[in-house]
Amino acid sequence: MPICDVCFRQCKIEEGQTGFCGGRTCRNGQIVAANYGKLTSFALDPIEKKPLKMFMPGSMILSLGSYGCNLRCPFCQNSSISWSQKAFEFKERANYYDPEEIVNIALGLRSRGNIGIAFTYNEPLIGYEFVRDTAKLAKESGLQNVLVTNGTASQKVLAEISPYIDAMNIDLKAFTDHFYCDFIGGDFQMVKDFITGAVQSCHVELTTLIIPSENDSEQEMRELSAWIASLEILFNKRIPLHITRFFPAFKLTDKKPTPVNTILRLVEVAKENLEYVFPGNI
Repeated sequence: MPICDVCFRQCKIEEGQTGFCGGRTCRNGQIVAANYGKLTSFALDPIEKKPLKMFMPGSMILSLGSYGCNLRCPFCQNSSISWSQKAFEFKERANYYDPEEIVNIALGLRSRGNIGIAFTYNEPLIGYEFVRDTAKLAKESGLQNVLVTNGTASQKVLAEISPYIDAMNIDLKAFTDHFYCDFIGGDFQMVKDFITGAVQSCHVELTTLIIPSENDSEQEMRELSAWIASLEILFNKRIPLHITRFFPAFKLTDKKPTPVNTILRLVEVAKENLEYVFPGNI
């Protein structure tokens, strides 16, 4: 049975069936992106919403997304297209756009300040082939490419897309195996490896959403920021960190919003190791 090698799950997918993420399938014995070109979301956004603070600030960027995700974050803000039941209904209803159409749309928006294309909203890398093909054409047309991702992807996937991506915002959702494994169904080491590789290939900014009693300790933030600082030293790069405030969403409505003071305190803790730390959602 064919095995998908996009992420740590290594899904064995039978012909015509779908993997855990909802976006990959088996056709004629080959694993392919079932969500290739099937888009659910379009917007012309300020680049700061990705969030990117230190990559072409003040620009606008065409942002688009498909459906499906390989994590199961109970606090997902885009659950309607990521992993709720509604998300998987998009298999039949999402509109198809080929890479050439997307690039033409992006070029047509230059008069409104558009600099390129951001692959975002759901997890783009479960359909990395579409990201790769579209970003390659966009780069050839002089556009910038941005990826907003949870970083749960293999080094093979990173190698496929990295020649065409100019900037990434990667979620570093916490800094413990427990959070990744038990809370969101992920793989902490794969994310760290992905970030390490990405920093070598393009501009990278990281985002950590702070959830009360889950990942809000000063000790964890010290460890997280120290690890980022070690990458800065190793690769002679600056890696901005966005520390953002949680609001109740999706399956995690029993928690209160993160106190603003907690965010500000953790920003100061992170600044013990990092120069560029930004509070978010406050």
